[in-house]
Amino acid sequence: MSRLIFTLMLNEVLNRNGIRISLSESEKDRLYMEMLNYFGLAGGLNVCEALESAWQDPYNRERIEEFIVAWLKRKMKKNVLGESATGII
Repeated sequence: MSRLIFTLMLNEVLNRNGIRISLSESEKDRLYMEMLNYFGLAGGLNVCEALESAWQDPYNRERIEEFIVAWLKRKMKKNVLGESATGII
């Protein structure tokens, strides 16, 4: 169930910030796990409830959104740098 909450959060962040990016399932899993670790929720009980209540709080919502946007920017930057370095000897 916490994956559903995460997917809803991710979609809302992408829509609100006008970010058009396609993430593979493994990338979504990586973002999900990094987010849980960053906010200290990994391995906890009732992760679903914790995510949902954090998302309802304006301060936590802003922190979560900032984390997701920063993660996506790093990913896009890696992709751009990786593609430009291809073929250079």
